[in-house]
Amino acid sequence: MDAQPVLPPALPGERLSFDGLNCYRAGDGPPMLLVHSINAAASAAEMRPLYERYAATHTVYAIDLPGYGLSPREDRVYSPRLMTDALHTSARHIRALSGGAKVDGLAVSLGCEYLARAAAERPDDWRTVALVSPTGLNGRTPRRGEPCSTRAVPGLYATLSAPLWADWLFRQLTRPGVIRYFLERTWGGKNIDETMWAYDVLTTRQPGARFAPLYFLSGGLFSADIHTVYEAIPHPVWVSHGVRGDFTNYTGMDRVTGGGNWTVTVFQTGAMPYFEVPEVFCAAFDAFLQSPAVAK
Repeated sequence: MDAQPVLPPALPGERLSFDGLNCYRAGDGPPMLLVHSINAAASAAEMRPLYERYAATHTVYAIDLPGYGLSPREDRVYSPRLMTDALHTSARHIRALSGGAKVDGLAVSLGCEYLARAAAERPDDWRTVALVSPTGLNGRTPRRGEPCSTRAVPGLYATLSAPLWADWLFRQLTRPGVIRYFLERTWGGKNIDETMWAYDVLTTRQPGARFAPLYFLSGGLFSADIHTVYEAIPHPVWVSHGVRGDFTNYTGMDRVTGGGNWTVTVFQTGAMPYFEVPEVFCAAFDAFLQSPAVAK
């Protein structure tokens, strides 16, 4: 068997271990935690533009969630509970390193569901919540299941993970051209970030890389109670999303924004606007961080 290429750090700066989880740290100032999305090739590499930008004004942290990047990729059950607990762990360590300061959290796509749950469950750890292209808000179907229930399709994980074909299936899903195809759907066009694509290809070649993504493909990492979770966030919430690509349906947003603490910004981009229009994105994010609602 060919040796697997060694995975380098996705981001510059220090590397910390939060109870075994890999976390990058840079900068000096109020603490900010960046949370990547969940897919077949996810990692903290998705947060590079924000990590580099906010290191000038914050102590910025970027976590590799369980099963991704340089965090452990164990053969275990991956669930919203596991991912949320990883953020609880991260917030606890970050606050200890920051003299008890509350954390500004920003997450992308499915990572938003875990940040929202962490903020709702332990509100004292967080100052603000920023959700970029959050999942769970498309369509009109209420998602108010039992706490921590998932949208797993019965039997699908067992089928996907069968030893006879699990490795082959994951290799097909993570061929370089397939990864490019899905990034183009995320961007809504051909002009993807090539550095991120290259890291995505490399991270899928690591031992254990298939374990978490197969739970994602089976629906087991999506929350069936996410509308209840979003409604329970007591902090100021900033939602941003684009108008191109796969993540443009937010017809269910009004189900959870009735509390008056949500602000929504729409960019003329794909699902990761901070890659495409970083200055415009950061200006809007800065305005949110400095808004009267946050100060209050």
